[in-house]
This record gives sequence, C-alpha cells and structure tokens, in this order.
Amino acid sequence: MSGHSKWATTKHKKGAKDQARAKQFAKLIRQVEVAAREGGGDINANASLRTMYTKARDASVPLDTIERAIKRGTGELEGVRYEAVSYEGYAPSGVAVIVETLTDNRNRTGADIRNIFSKGGGSMAEPGAVSWQFERRGVLLFPKTSDEEQLLEAALEAGADNLVEDGDHWKVTCAPSDVGGIKDSLEQAGLVADSAEPSLEPTQVVVVGDEGDAHKVLRLLDALDDLDDTQGVHANYDIPEAFLVAFEG
Repeated sequence: MSGHSKWATTKHKKGAKDQARAKQFAKLIRQVEVAAREGGGDINANASLRTMYTKARDASVPLDTIERAIKRGTGELEGVRYEAVSYEGYAPSGVAVIVETLTDNRNRTGADIRNIFSKGGGSMAEPGAVSWQFERRGVLLFPKTSDEEQLLEAALEAGADNLVEDGDHWKVTCAPSDVGGIKDSLEQAGLVADSAEPSLEPTQVVVVGDEGDAHKVLRLLDALDDLDDTQGVHANYDIPEAFLVAFEG
C-alpha cells in the first residue's frame, strides 16, 4: 500500500472527526484562489480550478465562499497574493517527504516547517534531494466494496491509466489534469470516490517495520499537514495496516 494512499485515507478519516472545519475550509479556499489566478476563473476551461472547485464543494464549502475566492484569484476582488512553495525533507527511518504550501510569507512558512521536522525527529533537505523519488499523478481512491470489473471498465473508458488494489481501496491513476473529468464520469456510473486529487506518487517506497518508528513518521506528517500554509503532504513510506490502525486509534 503506497504512502500516498495511506496518507489520503488517514486524512479522510481524520477529516471526518476533525472539528476544525474552518482550517480545512481555509486551505481549500486558498487552493481555489490560486488556481483561478494561474489559469482563469472559468472552471470549464481551467482543469486545475475545476479540480479544486470540486474538492471544496465535496467538503461542503459554501458556494458563495468559493465564488468569492475565484474572484479574488482573477483580481475582481482584492485579496492576499499567495505563492506556491514546496519543501523537501526526511522523516524518521529515512522516509522521503515533500510538503506543498501556499504562503504569503515564505520565510515564516520555511521556519515553521523546519521546526516541525526538527521536533519530529526528521530533517529538512535541499530542493531536489527527494523529489526525484516522486512523480505527479492523478489519484482516485474507491472503497473496496466497488465492483472491480465495473470500476476498471469505467475508469479505462474515462481515460484512466490503471487500477490497482491498495489496502481497503481500489486506486485509479491518471494524468493530473484528468482527475475531475474521470471523477465525474465514474460518478455517473454510480462509482463514488473517497478521494480524488492530483498527487505526488512515490516511485519507490521505504518499508517501516517497527511500530514505534511508524508512529513517529505519522506524527510528523500529521504535524506538517496541520500547518495552515500546508496544502499537501507526500511521503514514500510503506507501513503495515495494523500500525496505521493503531495510530488512528
């Protein structure tokens, strides 16, 4: 089971219990705003905006809040200008980590992330030191209750590249820009994803076979994910399902 999928599942379960919905909304709104600034405010012409718009709606962000974010992105409304900055590092056990952020102050964000790595037993790395171990893909996770043959047929017809078993999910991969369209096509076929987003997928994984070390890795990732400026955390770990369940508990 890949690091991405386990972390996406962990976030999905964590999000269902998370009372800090305002923080989740703020992150999604920031993503919408930046996507609109970079590619325009038309969700039909801007694939990135369409994906972020769908994520925000799936999380129950109010429509008028999303629309205001789009207008801030296109300059119709005044707003803070965010910059996309990625940080690389290592978690305990040599697990490679990439943190994607949107920030209005890269010095503050960099210091915050360095502090989290240090306190969590990890270390920051130079740009490019770990990114070669990842590739950008679109990832859709479907519950294992979904019919495999139906899902495979529908996913390939919609333009996906592959379907693999991934723990308690089926994982569909595709080009990052195709996530929104494939998600919509599969929903029309009655197949609803637990998560659907562009991601950095590891090309190789680090097996963490000790439960104590596994929990150190997960605590570090959790702390990085909770940072207000963080938009995505990607890691190349492979942790036994039992360790993950114990951590969630």
